[in-house]
Amino acid sequence: MLKIENRIQNKDNKKTDRNRFIDFFSTKMFYMLFSFFFSLATNAQCAMCRAALAGDSNVKKAEAVNNGIVYLMVIPYLLVAIIGYLIYRMYQSKKKKAV
Repeated sequence: MLKIENRIQNKDNKKTDRNRFIDFFSTKMFYMLFSFFFSLATNAQCAMCRAALAGDSNVKKAEAVNNGIVYLMVIPYLLVAIIGYLIYRMYQSKKKKAV
């Protein structure tokens, strides 16, 4: 009798997990679509950058600023990727020890 009750509870838990996933996914999709269709056009340049790069004679300066922005953007992504890989390896090693 206990085994049947446990099976029923496991099925109910799977259903609630599935419902949570669907709710989470639908909420994220709503926000993504909302932000896609209702975006605002903005000037994302500070006043000092705009003043330093104004004009046609500052092509090299503009390239240097763009390269600096890309460099500053890449570092956080690399850190997150490295930490994610280390966590993945940690879980894989735990999984191998459990088997």
